[in-house]
Amino acid sequence: MTERYLNAEVDPVVRDSEDDLFVMYTSGTTGEPKAVRHTTGGYLSHVAWSSHAVLDLEPDDTHWCSADIGWITGHSYIVYGPLALGATTMMYEGTPDYPEKDRIWEVVERYDVDTFYTAPTAVRAFMKWGPEHPESHDLSSLRLLGTVGEPINPRAWKWYYKHIGGESCPVVDTWWQAETGGMMVTTLPGVSTMKPGTAGPPLPGIDAEVVDPDGEAVASGEAGYLVVERPWPGMLRGLAGDDDRFVEEYWQEYSDPDAEEWTYSAGDGAKIDDDGYITLLGRVDDVISVGDHRIGTMELESAIVGCEGVAEAAIVGAAGEVLAYVSTEQGHTGDAALRSAVVAGIEADIGEVAVPDHIVFTPELPKTRSGKIMRRLLEDIATGAELGDISALRNPEIVGELRARLAGETRSYLEPEE
Repeated sequence: MTERYLNAEVDPVVRDSEDDLFVMYTSGTTGEPKAVRHTTGGYLSHVAWSSHAVLDLEPDDTHWCSADIGWITGHSYIVYGPLALGATTMMYEGTPDYPEKDRIWEVVERYDVDTFYTAPTAVRAFMKWGPEHPESHDLSSLRLLGTVGEPINPRAWKWYYKHIGGESCPVVDTWWQAETGGMMVTTLPGVSTMKPGTAGPPLPGIDAEVVDPDGEAVASGEAGYLVVERPWPGMLRGLAGDDDRFVEEYWQEYSDPDAEEWTYSAGDGAKIDDDGYITLLGRVDDVISVGDHRIGTMELESAIVGCEGVAEAAIVGAAGEVLAYVSTEQGHTGDAALRSAVVAGIEADIGEVAVPDHIVFTPELPKTRSGKIMRRLLEDIATGAELGDISALRNPEIVGELRARLAGETRSYLEPEE
């Protein structure tokens, strides 16, 4: 069957640049999922150029983006971008720890992977499992590493750079969305200075800014809202069947239609430094209320995972209280000393007001097979709500353990230290 198509030629189908290419549903982290519509010319140009400029892809490269092909990262940087450049792209179905925790590195070694693009959640899992797993394989084929999906804290960035990249691979920490089609904020390998924990400057041609609620640029180091003030090639062309929602959710807040000035609101909090590097703080709707203060969960989680011995953290609010689920690195336990270190780290980075009501240590956090932390499930566990179908979890056994701890079987995990 394979030989039948060997050296076969297929005539391309001519399409208009504004013909629809695909409709992609967002994850719905801050509301009802939206059906984002992307068209052919601009989207393909954007992902092809950014695959070359940011991921440094050439036709003779083997590229591995570990995302789910059904999400926008898989579309843009498993399929369209790499294949438009003629590179070899890898697709992997399975978990990163099966049959063993060195599975990813065994695949990298076997296929001489050149560029590896993954999520900070995965990097923190690699940290938890220990450096002995990548060190047991020859990773010398790697020449570029990337992250996508959420901000990566400096300690995880440095671990990735050292233990996976051998301190010789540039790390591109990329910010973009399903709506943007492709990368928008990141360093360029070999061009821009890397700053662990900071995504970087906007890409050439991208007019990204950090503004206050009135749409004015914030001062260096101050928190604000990430916006894009000019069109870009890969931008969404609308929401399928819902043009009113398209304008309302993305374009109304900071735009002036009377002056024909349109500003895209990304829905993410951010800071910008004196060099124009943007640090992402997480979704503006993903906040918890502590007294009179509103604190971004991403900011709080980053303060926790910055502590030595912590692999991952997830913040949820339940019944008026704030819970921090904290998983530990290999060789560390959730003892009083680590609890004190976590509290001290939060107080130093954010302030005493941000210390959670409860710190729940756990060997693992519940995750999907693609490695995404199920934060909504953690909230349901805390409130005792019905969990529903958990068949998508790769580690469903952790649910019972967490419920037991929260039910009082090991209540000491929840009680503050005397």
